[in-house]
Formats: sequence, C-alpha cells, structure tokens
Amino acid sequence: MPYAIYRTIIISLIFLLCVGFNVAAQTTAASAPTRTTLAEVLAKIPGPDGERYAVGMERGSLRLLVYAPKGKDTQTPHEQDEVYIVVKGKGTFFDGKQRVPFEPNDVLFVPAGAEHRFENFSDDFVAWVVFYGPQGGEKE
Repeated sequence: MPYAIYRTIIISLIFLLCVGFNVAAQTTAASAPTRTTLAEVLAKIPGPDGERYAVGMERGSLRLLVYAPKGKDTQTPHEQDEVYIVVKGKGTFFDGKQRVPFEPNDVLFVPAGAEHRFENFSDDFVAWVVFYGPQGGEKE
C-alpha cells in the first residue's frame, strides 16, 4: 500500500480515538473485532504478570493497546512505529532527544527502535497505543 494511503488511514484512526469515537471497521470471523472500548481494555490491566498494558485489537501489522503505567515507565524501544494518544493524565514525554509536556488529547509519535518513555506522569495517566507498519518502521 502506498505510504500516503497508509498514513491517511493511521491519521484517521488517531482522529477517531482522540475525539472519543469507538473504533469501527468491516470485519470477518477471523479479523479484529469491530469495536472495543477504553473500559474493556482497561479491565485487562494489570495483566497476569502485572503488565500495565493490554491489547484492544490486532489486524495485520496494526495493534491497538491501552498503556497505563504506574509510578515508572520501564518500556524499551519497539520494533514498529508507534503513536500514543493520551486519554488521561499529564507529564513529560522523552523521545530519546528531547522532553516535551503532554496532556489529554495529545498525540505523540515514536519511530521504530527509538528510546522513549513517559516521565513525571500523573497517577491517572492512560494512553491508547497504535503500533503499525513493518518491523524497523516505515521508510519515507
């Protein structure tokens, strides 16, 4: 799929999540669910081993998760590009080079393989996370 079309699809998904719409798409029995809610995915956190994230849906290279760390963000670089959509909370986001403040409805992009983490975030911090594209990230 051409990069411009793929990017338009991702931006559309981000817009829907930011304004509070439910994610909807045509599905078949073997595909991702048509709909998920923040409450449904949050109910899976913490996971069986204390994970502070849970998967909402998956299809192809796309994975939609909710991330709700407590106290400290211990994540390491990921193999795919990712987008965070902040639902609740405030803090600072370190993208490997700079620190930027964040608050609800902010969108943060991280290229594949980049060091990143949330710092000094409030106890109520929750974000949707969209992983997409090939391992190693999109090539412009």
